[in-house]
Amino acid sequence: MQFPTHHLFERLEQTIVGLRREAEVLAVALATGRHIVLEGPPGTGKSTLLRTLASAAGLQVVFVEGNAELTPARLLGSYDPAMVLHQGYQPDSFTPGPLLIALRDGALLYIEEFNRVPEETLNVLITVLAEGEIHVPRLGHIRAGAGFRLIAAMNPFDAIGTARVSQAIADRMCRVAIGYQDAQAERQIVRRSTGGDEALVATAVELTRMTRAHPDIRIGSSVRGAIDMVLVAKGLSRLRGEATPGEATLLDAALAALSGRVKLDDGCERTPEAILTELLDQLLAARQRETSPQPPPPEPGGTGQAPTPPTAGARGGAVTGAEVRAAVQASARRTLSRYDLAATHPHFEVVSPAVGELDERRLAGLCQTDPDAALSLLCDLASATDRALRARARRLAARIFLRLGQTGSRWRRGYRRLVVETGHAEGELELERTLERAPGRPVTLDDMVVRRWRAAGRAIALLVDYSGSMRGQGLATAAMAAAATLLAVDAETDCSVIVFAREALVLQEQGRRRAPEAVIDDLLTLRGRGVTNLAGALRAAAAQLARAPRAEKVVVLLSDCLPTTGDDPATALTGIERLHVLGASADPEAIAAGRQLAAQRQGRFVQVQSVLAVPRALVALFA
Repeated sequence: MQFPTHHLFERLEQTIVGLRREAEVLAVALATGRHIVLEGPPGTGKSTLLRTLASAAGLQVVFVEGNAELTPARLLGSYDPAMVLHQGYQPDSFTPGPLLIALRDGALLYIEEFNRVPEETLNVLITVLAEGEIHVPRLGHIRAGAGFRLIAAMNPFDAIGTARVSQAIADRMCRVAIGYQDAQAERQIVRRSTGGDEALVATAVELTRMTRAHPDIRIGSSVRGAIDMVLVAKGLSRLRGEATPGEATLLDAALAALSGRVKLDDGCERTPEAILTELLDQLLAARQRETSPQPPPPEPGGTGQAPTPPTAGARGGAVTGAEVRAAVQASARRTLSRYDLAATHPHFEVVSPAVGELDERRLAGLCQTDPDAALSLLCDLASATDRALRARARRLAARIFLRLGQTGSRWRRGYRRLVVETGHAEGELELERTLERAPGRPVTLDDMVVRRWRAAGRAIALLVDYSGSMRGQGLATAAMAAAATLLAVDAETDCSVIVFAREALVLQEQGRRRAPEAVIDDLLTLRGRGVTNLAGALRAAAAQLARAPRAEKVVVLLSDCLPTTGDDPATALTGIERLHVLGASADPEAIAAGRQLAAQRQGRFVQVQSVLAVPRALVALFA
């Protein structure tokens, strides 16, 4: 393949809406001899992008549909049994498969649903990817033509009938992630495909996009759902004699187009039809409010009531500001009785022998012999139904976690970069720029332009998992992580603290500092519960880091990294330059997931085996 030109991309833009960046990466990777895996949810244009690029560049494509029936013989080729029996193993007896055809012709081998292909079949590709050749018994060595490339496409969100691609394969391929396009691009796609009017297209696209943010929907619909909804709505309106589709017609079209495409969370008791009906009602009501005149605001002292602020689930974003306080207060009402505490902690009655009592001396002794048990007990005491015990435990918890979280050293500042500045005596003189600034001869230090190394600022977002999987010792680990982070950052480092389960709650916003004791108290009040939406939490962290545009953007994640709802975390890393992971689980799957997530943003993974190991682990991450 020749190196791509601007003319090639101009031709691509006539067929493909958006995806310019992905097209450039794909074209250059192919031109430089790389093999590619296109990864993203269905309906994002992976196949269309490759076919259009190949057609514009004059490349041959050999198509293979990946499934459990794709055996090595079907991919590679096989001898015809009848011909072998008649004339023996002759070259004419061999029927080449798509792999050999692509190798011989120097074509692109495109395998769809790559993660549905059996492992033994994928193993056939290892030598091809590494050496550019393959040995076929009785046929000999087949070397790849100059234009041979392997292009694989896969949907990482579908867990049914799929398997993980081995590291041996992944290490030999570049990866291009293709996510959902923005609303404007999706409207343009639907208009091109349907010729629908603007209002109908906008409704279908917005409803489709709403399915991707609903808390009960694990996988939303692609833009194909919006296309089908427009076409069905247009057909139904003609059949029913409507000038424009009415609400009933829109609902019928939406249910037909989207109900089979959305996948609900495990344990959700609602039906896709009920959720889609709710979403369409919300959308049409919002449109009605936009087009209807708004009532005047109530007069001072009147009886008008302010509308209830939307929840994070309705917005699809993070909970901030006053809504965090409301969430903390609501969580504070969920308390633990003495019976519950005794059933969970064998040392409870030793530390609290009577109602309202907390023996700090015995708790300190337990902390010496079994610190994890002592700190886990202290965290649960902070939510005791016993009001006096709860108050004493909260004061003590903040003091203990801040004392144990002291590491004695600040974290190393962010990476250094070369900058051009004035007013500095150190650095390499930029002669031409200095003369431009001060014609003739520089007089003062401010006339000097130098190039020098400067440590970049750093913005840190601490993400703490407080879902149901993080109860007990996990909550103590979370409190220790918050304490150690808040104490270690210096005055020039921005730090936000975000806890998450289904939703993300911002306990400390970027650029706004709170007392560490207050942050830890809020964290201990928010009891571990619910499912884990890791992708949503990462997006919330990226939104906080975006407030520090000139800093290195780092996320420190404390979690088992096993999401139970939301998108694939790999699709939510935009805006995060580095991601460090503190592994909160010893489960091998959790460790593998944590390592893989950290590697995608050049971060490090450290498994936390005890609460007291958290401060040392954080220092190690930034050493």
